[in-house]
Amino acid sequence: MQAIILAAGVGERLGAATAGKPKSLLEMGESSLLLRHCRTLRALGIDSIHVVTGYGADLIDAELAALPDSGGIQRLFNGEFRLGSVISLWTARDVLRGGSPVILMDADVLCDPRILQKLAATAVPNCFLLDRDFEPGDEPVKLCILDGQIVEFRKQIAAGLQCDLQGESVGFFRFAPEMATALAARCEEYVSQGLAREPYEEAIRDLVLGAPAEFGYEDITGLPWIEIDFPGDVARARDEILPRISA
Repeated sequence: MQAIILAAGVGERLGAATAGKPKSLLEMGESSLLLRHCRTLRALGIDSIHVVTGYGADLIDAELAALPDSGGIQRLFNGEFRLGSVISLWTARDVLRGGSPVILMDADVLCDPRILQKLAATAVPNCFLLDRDFEPGDEPVKLCILDGQIVEFRKQIAAGLQCDLQGESVGFFRFAPEMATALAARCEEYVSQGLAREPYEEAIRDLVLGAPAEFGYEDITGLPWIEIDFPGDVARARDEILPRISA
Protein backbone atom coordinates (compact mmCIF):
# COMPACT_ATOMS: atom_id res chain seq x y z
CA MET A 1 0.00 0.00 0.00
CA GLN A 2 1.14 3.53 -0.80
CA ALA A 3 0.13 6.89 0.65
CA ILE A 4 -0.15 10.31 -0.98
CA ILE A 5 -0.19 13.37 1.28
CA LEU A 6 -1.28 16.59 -0.42
CA ALA A 7 0.71 19.43 1.15
CA ALA A 8 1.20 21.95 -1.67
CA GLY A 9 -1.31 24.66 -0.80
CA VAL A 10 -0.63 28.21 0.37
CA GLY A 11 -3.29 28.30 3.10
CA GLU A 12 -4.21 31.92 2.41
CA ARG A 13 -7.36 31.76 4.54
CA LEU A 14 -5.25 31.12 7.64
CA GLY A 15 -3.46 34.45 7.29
CA ALA A 16 -0.80 35.09 9.92
CA ALA A 17 -1.64 31.88 11.80
CA THR A 18 0.85 29.93 9.68
CA ALA A 19 3.72 32.41 10.23
CA GLY A 20 4.55 32.09 6.54
CA LYS A 21 4.86 28.31 6.62
CA PRO A 22 2.75 25.69 4.78
CA LYS A 23 -0.33 24.56 6.70
CA SER A 24 1.11 21.08 7.04
CA LEU A 25 3.85 22.48 9.30
CA LEU A 26 1.48 23.89 11.90
CA GLU A 27 2.70 22.67 15.28
CA MET A 28 0.26 20.55 17.24
CA GLY A 29 1.81 19.62 20.54
CA GLU A 30 5.36 18.43 19.98
CA SER A 31 4.98 17.73 16.28
CA SER A 32 3.73 19.24 13.04
CA LEU A 33 0.66 17.94 11.25
CA LEU A 34 2.87 16.46 8.53
CA LEU A 35 5.16 14.53 10.88
CA ARG A 36 2.12 13.22 12.74
CA HIS A 37 0.74 11.79 9.50
CA CYS A 38 4.04 10.24 8.48
CA ARG A 39 4.58 8.62 11.86
CA THR A 40 1.05 7.23 11.93
CA LEU A 41 1.37 5.80 8.44
CA ARG A 42 4.66 4.14 9.31
CA ALA A 43 3.17 2.70 12.50
CA LEU A 44 0.50 1.12 10.28
CA GLY A 45 3.18 -0.46 8.11
CA ILE A 46 2.84 2.00 5.23
CA ASP A 47 6.40 3.00 4.36
CA SER A 48 5.80 4.12 0.77
CA ILE A 49 4.83 7.74 1.46
CA HIS A 50 4.68 10.45 -1.20
CA VAL A 51 4.30 14.09 -0.15
CA VAL A 52 3.14 16.52 -2.84
CA THR A 53 4.78 19.86 -2.06
CA GLY A 54 4.50 23.33 -3.55
CA TYR A 55 4.38 26.41 -1.35
CA GLY A 56 7.27 26.31 1.11
CA ALA A 57 8.65 23.08 -0.33
CA ASP A 58 12.08 23.76 1.15
CA LEU A 59 10.56 24.09 4.62
CA ILE A 60 8.74 20.79 4.21
CA ASP A 61 11.96 19.11 3.08
CA ALA A 62 13.69 20.37 6.22
CA GLU A 63 10.82 19.16 8.42
CA LEU A 64 10.86 15.67 6.92
CA ALA A 65 14.59 15.47 7.48
CA ALA A 66 13.78 15.18 11.20
CA LEU A 67 12.27 11.75 10.62
CA PRO A 68 14.43 8.60 10.75
CA ASP A 69 14.90 7.21 7.24
CA SER A 70 13.36 10.37 5.79
CA GLY A 71 14.98 9.56 2.46
CA GLY A 72 12.32 6.92 1.99
CA ILE A 73 9.63 9.60 1.87
CA GLN A 74 9.31 10.82 -1.70
CA ARG A 75 8.67 14.48 -2.46
CA LEU A 76 6.70 15.35 -5.58
CA PHE A 77 6.86 19.06 -6.42
CA ASN A 78 3.82 20.82 -7.85
CA GLY A 79 5.13 24.00 -9.44
CA GLU A 80 1.59 25.22 -10.13
CA PHE A 81 0.45 25.00 -6.52
CA ARG A 82 -1.54 28.23 -6.77
CA LEU A 83 -4.01 26.52 -9.09
CA GLY A 84 -6.59 23.95 -8.00
CA SER A 85 -5.71 20.91 -5.91
CA VAL A 86 -6.48 18.64 -8.88
CA ILE A 87 -3.01 19.65 -10.10
CA SER A 88 -1.47 18.32 -6.90
CA LEU A 89 -3.20 15.00 -7.36
CA TRP A 90 -2.12 14.93 -11.01
CA THR A 91 1.45 15.47 -9.83
CA ALA A 92 1.15 12.09 -8.05
CA ARG A 93 -0.16 10.30 -11.14
CA ASP A 94 2.67 7.76 -11.22
CA VAL A 95 1.81 6.72 -7.67
CA LEU A 96 -1.86 6.35 -8.60
CA ARG A 97 -0.84 4.19 -11.54
CA GLY A 98 1.59 2.11 -9.49
CA GLY A 99 -0.61 -0.97 -9.16
CA SER A 100 -1.01 -0.80 -5.37
CA PRO A 101 -3.85 0.32 -3.10
CA VAL A 102 -3.49 4.02 -2.33
CA ILE A 103 -4.39 6.09 0.70
CA LEU A 104 -4.92 9.74 -0.27
CA MET A 105 -4.76 12.38 2.46
CA ASP A 106 -5.06 16.11 2.93
CA ALA A 107 -2.16 17.30 5.06
CA ASP A 108 -4.13 20.01 6.87
CA VAL A 109 -6.05 17.63 9.14
CA LEU A 110 -5.40 16.91 12.80
CA CYS A 111 -6.85 13.53 13.62
CA ASP A 112 -6.92 10.64 16.03
CA PRO A 113 -4.57 7.92 14.67
CA ARG A 114 -7.47 5.44 14.90
CA ILE A 115 -9.05 7.22 11.93
CA LEU A 116 -6.16 6.29 9.65
CA GLN A 117 -6.01 2.85 11.22
CA LYS A 118 -9.63 2.31 10.24
CA LEU A 119 -8.88 3.32 6.66
CA ALA A 120 -5.83 1.09 6.43
CA ALA A 121 -7.70 -1.93 7.79
CA THR A 122 -11.03 -1.51 5.98
CA ALA A 123 -12.47 -4.25 3.81
CA VAL A 124 -13.98 -1.56 1.54
CA PRO A 125 -11.68 -1.37 -1.53
CA ASN A 126 -12.64 2.21 -2.44
CA CYS A 127 -13.40 3.89 0.83
CA PHE A 128 -14.44 7.29 2.15
CA LEU A 129 -14.52 8.31 5.82
CA LEU A 130 -17.80 9.78 7.07
CA ASP A 131 -18.51 11.76 10.22
CA ARG A 132 -22.20 12.11 11.04
CA ASP A 133 -21.49 14.77 13.68
CA PHE A 134 -20.85 17.95 11.70
CA GLU A 135 -22.11 21.51 11.46
CA PRO A 136 -24.15 22.14 8.30
CA GLY A 137 -22.97 24.93 6.04
CA ASP A 138 -21.11 25.67 2.85
CA GLU A 139 -17.64 24.69 4.08
CA PRO A 140 -17.86 20.94 4.92
CA VAL A 141 -17.45 18.53 2.01
CA LYS A 142 -20.50 16.34 2.41
CA LEU A 143 -21.16 12.68 1.74
CA CYS A 144 -24.77 11.79 1.00
CA ILE A 145 -25.86 8.16 1.29
CA LEU A 146 -29.00 6.51 -0.04
CA ASP A 147 -29.67 2.81 0.56
CA GLY A 148 -26.02 2.32 1.50
CA GLN A 149 -24.57 3.94 -1.63
CA ILE A 150 -22.90 7.33 -2.03
CA VAL A 151 -25.12 9.59 -4.13
CA GLU A 152 -23.30 12.89 -3.68
CA PHE A 153 -19.88 14.16 -2.61
CA ARG A 154 -19.66 17.93 -2.60
CA LYS A 155 -19.82 21.08 -0.51
CA GLN A 156 -22.97 22.28 -2.25
CA ILE A 157 -25.84 19.79 -2.29
CA ALA A 158 -28.67 20.23 -4.77
CA ALA A 159 -32.05 20.98 -3.28
CA GLY A 160 -34.28 17.94 -3.20
CA LEU A 161 -31.48 15.36 -3.31
CA GLN A 162 -32.76 12.08 -1.91
CA CYS A 163 -30.60 10.59 0.84
CA ASP A 164 -31.10 8.86 4.16
CA LEU A 165 -27.71 9.72 5.68
CA GLN A 166 -25.45 12.74 5.39
CA GLY A 167 -22.03 13.31 6.93
CA GLU A 168 -18.80 15.19 6.44
CA SER A 169 -15.91 13.70 4.51
CA VAL A 170 -12.70 13.65 6.52
CA GLY A 171 -10.50 14.25 3.47
CA PHE A 172 -8.82 10.84 3.63
CA PHE A 173 -9.58 8.15 1.03
CA ARG A 174 -8.53 4.66 0.04
CA PHE A 175 -8.54 3.44 -3.55
CA ALA A 176 -8.02 -0.01 -5.01
CA PRO A 177 -5.37 -0.14 -7.78
CA GLU A 178 -7.91 -0.06 -10.60
CA MET A 179 -9.77 2.93 -9.17
CA ALA A 180 -6.52 4.76 -8.42
CA THR A 181 -5.55 4.34 -12.08
CA ALA A 182 -8.97 5.63 -13.14
CA LEU A 183 -8.50 8.64 -10.85
CA ALA A 184 -5.18 9.47 -12.52
CA ALA A 185 -6.90 9.34 -15.91
CA ARG A 186 -9.69 11.60 -14.69
CA CYS A 187 -7.18 14.13 -13.34
CA GLU A 188 -5.45 14.10 -16.72
CA GLU A 189 -8.76 14.93 -18.39
CA TYR A 190 -9.26 17.88 -16.03
CA VAL A 191 -5.81 19.25 -16.81
CA SER A 192 -6.12 18.76 -20.58
CA GLN A 193 -9.58 20.36 -20.62
CA GLY A 194 -8.41 23.54 -18.88
CA LEU A 195 -9.95 22.67 -15.52
CA ALA A 196 -6.73 22.91 -13.53
CA ARG A 197 -8.30 25.28 -11.00
CA GLU A 198 -10.78 22.67 -9.82
CA PRO A 199 -10.46 20.91 -6.45
CA TYR A 200 -9.41 17.27 -6.65
CA GLU A 201 -12.68 16.26 -4.97
CA GLU A 202 -14.46 16.94 -8.26
CA ALA A 203 -12.42 14.26 -10.03
CA ILE A 204 -13.24 11.77 -7.27
CA ARG A 205 -16.90 12.77 -7.42
CA ASP A 206 -17.01 11.97 -11.13
CA LEU A 207 -15.83 8.42 -10.43
CA VAL A 208 -18.27 7.93 -7.57
CA LEU A 209 -21.31 9.10 -9.51
CA GLY A 210 -20.21 7.05 -12.50
CA ALA A 211 -19.94 3.80 -10.53
CA PRO A 212 -21.50 4.21 -7.07
CA ALA A 213 -21.55 0.47 -6.40
CA GLU A 214 -17.73 0.47 -6.47
CA PHE A 215 -17.47 2.77 -3.44
CA GLY A 216 -18.28 2.57 0.24
CA TYR A 217 -17.43 4.28 3.49
CA GLU A 218 -16.39 3.81 7.09
CA ASP A 219 -18.21 5.74 9.82
CA ILE A 220 -15.71 7.43 12.14
CA THR A 221 -18.26 9.45 14.13
CA GLY A 222 -17.00 10.09 17.65
CA LEU A 223 -13.30 10.05 16.83
CA PRO A 224 -11.68 13.52 17.13
CA TRP A 225 -10.45 15.33 14.03
CA ILE A 226 -10.50 18.75 12.40
CA GLU A 227 -9.60 20.19 9.01
CA ILE A 228 -7.67 23.42 9.50
CA ASP A 229 -8.71 26.17 7.09
CA PHE A 230 -9.25 29.27 9.25
CA PRO A 231 -7.50 30.88 12.25
CA GLY A 232 -10.30 29.69 14.52
CA ASP A 233 -9.61 26.11 13.43
CA VAL A 234 -6.04 26.39 14.72
CA ALA A 235 -7.25 27.40 18.17
CA ARG A 236 -9.88 24.66 18.23
CA ALA A 237 -7.35 22.08 17.08
CA ARG A 238 -4.93 22.93 19.90
CA ASP A 239 -7.45 23.60 22.66
CA GLU A 240 -10.13 20.99 21.94
CA ILE A 241 -9.09 18.29 19.48
CA LEU A 242 -5.47 17.71 20.54
CA PRO A 243 -6.32 17.10 24.22
CA ARG A 244 -8.89 14.49 23.16
CA ILE A 245 -6.31 12.76 20.97
CA SER A 246 -3.66 12.86 23.70
CA ALA A 247 -6.10 11.41 26.23
